[in-house]
Amino acid sequence: MTFAATILTLYPEMFPGPLGISLAGRGLREGLWSLEAVQIRDFATDKHRSVDDTPAGGGAGMVLRADVLAAAIDSVPREGRPLLAMTPRGRTLTQDRVRELAAGPGAIVLCGRFEGFDERIFEARDIEEVSIGDYILSGGEMAALTLLDACIRLVPGVMGAASSGMDESFETGLLEYPQYTRPVEWEGRTIPEVLRSGDHARIEAWRRAMAETDTRLRRPDLWERHEGARVQSPSGARRKHGTD
Repeated sequence: MTFAATILTLYPEMFPGPLGISLAGRGLREGLWSLEAVQIRDFATDKHRSVDDTPAGGGAGMVLRADVLAAAIDSVPREGRPLLAMTPRGRTLTQDRVRELAAGPGAIVLCGRFEGFDERIFEARDIEEVSIGDYILSGGEMAALTLLDACIRLVPGVMGAASSGMDESFETGLLEYPQYTRPVEWEGRTIPEVLRSGDHARIEAWRRAMAETDTRLRRPDLWERHEGARVQSPSGARRKHGTD
């Protein structure tokens, strides 16, 4: 099954953009995933090809029209794919949701501009609102690229070995452990001895400990969730920390 991405946007020339290079680009050329960018303006009905209008009730900026958006959305076959709208009002994207999307047939992504969408589009169509963080972008295209990059790297064959992404931050509920490479000594700083020991059990234990320490210090919110999950056995009984 090919991961099929369709982007609804006022700027289709922004795609594939960075997704056309490196491993994602190779995967696109090899047919491991596909991409279609649909111009929303093509569904405007007036001679000026208007896609927006002034906010009802007054205010600054312009709002994307529900009728034009609906026509663009309805032109795209769903084929079991979720319809996502990139908006700061959405639920924050997580690695769990990325894995779910990557395992499916793909996604249709609606990119906003101006002051956002006419709210009625969310009432009339089955749309999942998604945010990539608590900040504002000029439009949804950069957010869509981020979402797709996160998904495409999990598509089988894109990264090569199936296990190559499993030690990344958030995959295990923890931040990734620190990484080192040659030279062994640089500016008086040396690669930790354990990583040069050849003792794989020690290395694994060190990496796990460092991942836990970094997560606890840098992302206490992730650590709290991780701790809440690890103290519960599959049956719901509590267990001691550090046991499996």
